[in-house]
Amino acid sequence: MFILLSVRFFFIFKKILSHFSFHCLKIFKRLKEIYMVTVLLSKIEVGSHFYINFSETLHLHGETIIVSALVVAGLSIFLALATSNLQRIPNPLQSLVEIIYELVKSIALTQMGPSYYSQFLPFIATIFLFVLGSNLSGALIPWKLIEIPSGEFAAPTNDINTTACLAILTSISYFFAGLKIKGIGYFKRYIKPAVFFLPLNIVEDFTKPLSLNFRLFGNVVADELTVTVICSLVPLIIPLPIMMLGLFASSLQALIFATLAAAYIGEVIE
Repeated sequence: MFILLSVRFFFIFKKILSHFSFHCLKIFKRLKEIYMVTVLLSKIEVGSHFYINFSETLHLHGETIIVSALVVAGLSIFLALATSNLQRIPNPLQSLVEIIYELVKSIALTQMGPSYYSQFLPFIATIFLFVLGSNLSGALIPWKLIEIPSGEFAAPTNDINTTACLAILTSISYFFAGLKIKGIGYFKRYIKPAVFFLPLNIVEDFTKPLSLNFRLFGNVVADELTVTVICSLVPLIIPLPIMMLGLFASSLQALIFATLAAAYIGEVIE
C-alpha cells in the first residue's frame, strides 16, 4: 500500500513540476521577447539630436547632457545659498528649503518607517529635486528660442533616456536596500506567498522600472506638447493658465516619482 501511494505521489508531483516548468518557460520566453524588443527600440531615433561622440559606439544626446548639467548646477547653487547661513528665524530661501526637506522626509518616513527612512532619505531627496528641477526647467525656460545645429534644448525628463536611467537607479536602490537590510533572506520574497508566485514576482521587478519610466516621460512630453500647441494657436492670454497648470503638473510628477521610489524601497525592507 505504501509503495502504491509513493508511486502515485511521485507521478502527481512530476505532473505538477512539469506544469510549473512549462509556465516558467513560457514566462521566461516572453521576457526574452521583451528584451529583444527593447534592444530594437533602443536603436530607434525619434527626431534629431545634437550628439556628443565619445567613441564609435558611445553617442550621448548633447542637449540633454547640457541641460541636465545646468539643472544640477542650479540646484547646487540654490541649496548652497539657502543653507550657507542658517537662522533660527529663517529667511524666505531657507524656509523654502525647509519645506522641501519636511516634504521629502514625510514621504520617506511614511513609506519606509522610522527605523530605515534616514538611510535612504538622501536618495529620495536627490531623485525628487532632480526631477522637480528638470520639469520646472522645461516649463519655465523658453529653450526653443535657443537654436543649435541639430535637435533642440528641452527638459532632461523630455528625453526617455533620462527617465529610463532614473527608473533603473530606483530599481538598483531597492535591490540594494533589500540586500542591505535582509541579506540573502531578501530573495525569499520571490517565493511569497507560495513558490508558484516565483515567475510573477520576477516579472514584477521588470514592470516597476517600466512603469516609472513611461509615466514620467509620458506626462512631461504631453504637458510640453499641450503648451506648444495652445501657444501656437492662441499666443496671448489663454496659454498662461495652461502654463500654470504645467508648473503644478511638473511638481506633482516629481512628488509621484519620489513617492513610488520610496514605496518600492519600503516594500522590500518591510
